[in-house]
Amino acid sequence: MDKATQTMIENLRKNTGKTLEQWIDIVKKQNFAKHGEIIKFLKEQHEFTHGFANLVAHKANESDAGPADNQDDLITKQYKGKEHLKPFYDKLISEIQSFGNDIEIAPKNAYVSLRRKKQFATLNPATKTRFEIGINLKGQEPKGKLEPEKPNSMCTHKINLTDITNIDKEVIEWIKKAYENAG
Repeated sequence: MDKATQTMIENLRKNTGKTLEQWIDIVKKQNFAKHGEIIKFLKEQHEFTHGFANLVAHKANESDAGPADNQDDLITKQYKGKEHLKPFYDKLISEIQSFGNDIEIAPKNAYVSLRRKKQFATLNPATKTRFEIGINLKGQEPKGKLEPEKPNSMCTHKINLTDITNIDKEVIEWIKKAYENAG
């Protein structure tokens, strides 16, 4: 089990007073057929964040064994031919994880989605020379490194990086603001 998952399991008990095993028993007694039903139940009936609800749902359904390997594979695939951009991702993830223990890191085929109660950012090696951070900050005027995103995009704004030194205090503050708004 990776360190992030272990930390989430420990924090689940601290935050709720119940162990993961107790939550699995509670969920199984409900006889839910779908992953999404478990998440909805935990969020609506027990005020879980999406990350903790997702953790319990995967553990209850025993559907978490494969995806962890698959997630690593997805990230490896994203950086094929763009290996020089992987340090951007590593540095950003390290900074972002310091925001709190309720962040769900969800690799997709082309990018990594970062969620709290809702998606607040995406990390994407967009081209061989550009790393793109998608940020959800509805109503925020673009300024500084924060650019508007195309209409109907998954995110409201983006930040383009071409050098790892572009990851500065401003970039982290924009991501943190989106994280805080997603809680």
